Amino acid sequence: MNGTQKIGIGVAILAVLGYAVFAQQKKDQQVGVAKEKSSADLPEIKGSEDLDKIVITNADKGEVVLEKKGDKWELSKPVSFPANQANIKSLLDNLKELKATDVIESNPTDDIKKSYQLDAAHAVHVVGFKGADKKVDDLFGKSGGRGQMVMSGDKPAVYSASGYSSYLYAREVKAWRDTEILKFDDANVISFSIDKTNELAGASTADAGAAKKTAGTLSFTKGEKWAGTWNGQAIARFDEDKVKDALRIFKSLNADDFGDGKGADVTGLDKPQATVSITLKDNAGKYVLKVGKTATGTTRYASKDGSETVYVIPSAASDWVTADVTKFEHPADAGAPKDSGK
Repeated sequence: MNGTQKIGIGVAILAVLGYAVFAQQKKDQQVGVAKEKSSADLPEIKGSEDLDKIVITNADKGEVVLEKKGDKWELSKPVSFPANQANIKSLLDNLKELKATDVIESNPTDDIKKSYQLDAAHAVHVVGFKGADKKVDDLFGKSGGRGQMVMSGDKPAVYSASGYSSYLYAREVKAWRDTEILKFDDANVISFSIDKTNELAGASTADAGAAKKTAGTLSFTKGEKWAGTWNGQAIARFDEDKVKDALRIFKSLNADDFGDGKGADVTGLDKPQATVSITLKDNAGKYVLKVGKTATGTTRYASKDGSETVYVIPSAASDWVTADVTKFEHPADAGAPKDSGK
């Protein structure tokens, strides 16, 4: 190979290398533009503090509608009821934290949406309004290593997002309701009673004696200290700390669930098995809680005076309602001298 041929080959190689560099630079520029465009195209999916209506469609859990009336939120669907203000605040705070971080699919097909659980059978759809204006329209799907999958507004793309807390949106209907039953300062209570009927024992005719032992009235009044009676007779080994324990349960009593649509044959509230009465000093109020049949486990149906709502009270409260007088007594051997062994 002579010198001229070598020079020709060198020029050809340089030309090929030069083109390769040029092509790569062009590709890098295009990628840079695409990335810049993707970043600029990320939607704003933050919520607004001014929302006055939120609609959540949560796949098989159905639709929940929350509306702000005055300065309070209410649940208007599937039932009309005061809403849990704290849970709605948590949702609104989370909406403001949401941020789209990347474009996953620019033009997803129905199959791709399904694979990301952004189809109607799986997605959580959150729509927020201010008056008639739609401020939020987000679909939340699958969550994984790439982040939370989301579609936002009228944009066709699938995005990954950060900041999403699924439990805030996927609550059962009962969690959107105001679960408060009783709220008072136990230091202000001057009297507390539990009036129990024979039915509370659930005894058969053969066990009627046991039922009679359970029936009666536990009554407690507060002077300098608490005093207690059972059917009008002083409780011999009365332990006032037990009354304080019971009131700590009732002073902030919240429902475990609700008995919407259940008749008296199920709840037993037409003939309550127990009635709890709590009176506050200085005529600050009186609370009356009627307790019916067992709901699930040891929870029970209950209603309070002045409300038609059927609640399910938790086991901690049910245990005090159904307690025998001995629950308010010191043990029989309390304070007895120990056996010296002599």
